[in-house]
Amino acid sequence: MAYKTTGDTAGLLDFFSDLVRCETRLYNALNDRLRERHGIVTSQFEALRYLRDHDGARVADLAAEFAIGIGATSKGVDRLEKQGWAVRTPNPADRRSSLLALTEEGTALVGAAEETFGATLAELITGVLDDASTAAAAQTLSRLRSALEQRQVGMPTG
Repeated sequence: MAYKTTGDTAGLLDFFSDLVRCETRLYNALNDRLRERHGIVTSQFEALRYLRDHDGARVADLAAEFAIGIGATSKGVDRLEKQGWAVRTPNPADRRSSLLALTEEGTALVGAAEETFGATLAELITGVLDDASTAAAAQTLSRLRSALEQRQVGMPTG
């Protein structure tokens, strides 16, 4: 389906609907596979992956990355700690915050889960989109995300 952005509100509404429904279905399918194989859900995988790739991240950094509130993010980190996958250490630069790190178990888990995640995503997309379409969609969504983040659109207020 071709979406026009100039003077075609209905086309934009269809674009939004398709975008959200695709995201929801992909997220749910990945969630099911991660739960089945690793005992985690997609949001935990994403948090673990972020912590692996961003040494010394804070709860506020996770909240900003995923555009969710600090309270919800902190509760999510509490659950990661309870499972033994992450630890908080005092932040020497700011006593009001902690630095987050993965444990060895968390590092092993995110590595194994990343293989499952990638394979599942490829399984769901391959045969539906060719490489050029996938690259074009990725570039388009990256550009849109960047513009929204730059303008701080959709950021939680608390």
